[in-house]
Amino acid sequence: MNGLIDTLEGKVKAAFKAEGLDEDLGTVRRADRPDLADYQCNGALAAAKAAKTNPRALAERLVSHLPVDEVIAGVEIAGPGFINLKLTAAALATRAQEIAQDHRAGAETVEPRKVIIDFGGPNIAKPMHVGHLRSSIIGDSLQRLFRFLGDEVTSDIHMGDWGLPMGMLITELRREQPDLPYFNPQYDGDYPSHSPVTLEDLERMYPAAAAACKADEERATEARQLTADLQSGHPGYRALWQHFLAVTRQALDREFSDLGVSFSIWMGESDVDPLIGPMIQDLKDFGIVIEDQGAQVIPVAEPGEEPGLPPLILQKRDGGVLYGTTDLATIIDRARRFRPDLILYVVDQRQADHFKQVFRAAEKANIMAQSALEHIGFGTMNGTDGKPFKTRAGGVMKLHDLISQAKDKARERLHEGGLGAELSQDEFEDVAHKVAIAAIKFADLQNWRASNYIFDLDRFMTFEGKTGPYLLYQAVRAKALLRKANTTLEDAAKAAIAITEPAERDLVMLLDGFSDVLHGAYDKRAPHVLAEHVYGLAQAFSKFYAACPILQDPEKTPSRLALVAATLRQLTVGLDLLGLDIPDRM
Repeated sequence: MNGLIDTLEGKVKAAFKAEGLDEDLGTVRRADRPDLADYQCNGALAAAKAAKTNPRALAERLVSHLPVDEVIAGVEIAGPGFINLKLTAAALATRAQEIAQDHRAGAETVEPRKVIIDFGGPNIAKPMHVGHLRSSIIGDSLQRLFRFLGDEVTSDIHMGDWGLPMGMLITELRREQPDLPYFNPQYDGDYPSHSPVTLEDLERMYPAAAAACKADEERATEARQLTADLQSGHPGYRALWQHFLAVTRQALDREFSDLGVSFSIWMGESDVDPLIGPMIQDLKDFGIVIEDQGAQVIPVAEPGEEPGLPPLILQKRDGGVLYGTTDLATIIDRARRFRPDLILYVVDQRQADHFKQVFRAAEKANIMAQSALEHIGFGTMNGTDGKPFKTRAGGVMKLHDLISQAKDKARERLHEGGLGAELSQDEFEDVAHKVAIAAIKFADLQNWRASNYIFDLDRFMTFEGKTGPYLLYQAVRAKALLRKANTTLEDAAKAAIAITEPAERDLVMLLDGFSDVLHGAYDKRAPHVLAEHVYGLAQAFSKFYAACPILQDPEKTPSRLALVAATLRQLTVGLDLLGLDIPDRM
């Protein structure tokens, strides 16, 4: 199902080819002056410069190959050689009909690949906070987009569940509850199935343990020893670690469920621990590891690089390993398990150098090519003061608290707008939740991911302007129109469409660009490209709603309801790819 712009571009490129010119110069884009044309091609100017001829004269020859037909309503030359093109109403109507009846809303697929998306990255024993928000929202949108376009996607939460923090927690628990069987070397029974700690306990214990280890070297040595014992398989410590993992997982399930985010697999650093020893030996045997001040490292600086990238530390002088080691082992594990064509890491932009080190080491070790490993970096979410988002008391805000605040604000705004008054309490709460999550997610996804942005809940929780609630409102309005007409989306989509008004033309032009938008977002790993489209579509629908009475004129109602159906179809797909859930009523 070719879009109109693809069909038009094919005709223009054929005209360039007919004149013996580079057909790639026949690229077509939306017109700078929509009042004069729908699309334009500027390639005649570049072609004329290369051929050392008059651009307007060349444009006239090109236009001779573009007669009026079922797609082209008119062609004009503007200025020194810009080619302006106008589409026929019939072509627009046919395209709108295709989109209305297509469950993919006009989107084409890609050549499928196996893709792993690594995002989330929460740590055991810690609640999720706003620092986890961007990775979760961006990563989920990318996994939805890649799957929708045809890739086989495996998403991995990649938890921080190993290392020194576990040893610190065990030392703290041993001081608080020394009589637990996990600490008794003579105990040989089954360990309790019920956890001796809650997540709240772990939240309290970890800062205390970290402070104690920082202040007391003896305590720090103890934590390192217990960490080594845990990693060596100490049964009591392993049982405790499983409890830490279980209570954290319960809280994570709640937070990710609230966000509407899911993962294919829940793996962490611990899963590759058995691979690390053999990997280090293999890399030494391969000859890419050198000793540097007692540490085992892989040089990764490229020739002529100034300043050179520091080497990847594979093993510290004391035998310990770092994140780079586990990340490299994780690539080995993923390559063996999934044979991916591409791995995306949705992680804070500040980790860029770390991933450069890991990716270069992976290629140097012939594990995986750098071209198949991408760091999808993102900026920070800041408060209205321009600084990283905090609570009023200055602490890091828990994600659960942020969502609760957003739901409170959503209820307030719904009441202010007189929305949801006829809903039951449960239905109203469901709508408030969807509005709150839409506000949080769209506030993030409308920005280029690498940029920082200001999170202002009051501004984002409105039903006007460029916000998630506004998008939901327009989609719900479309649903209400179909309901009022006593028809379904599928039935409404079957009606013949006639394009007679400028607002209808503008709406269909946006609908037609959906596939290109999705592929642009896919290629750039940039959900904001899709966010911009759905916002523009919602605006175009609102203008269409105001300019073209939909249910008042019996002769035009079927056609306009079909346009409503096409819009709702595409809004539903687009918002779902952003992770926004549309209520039935509001």
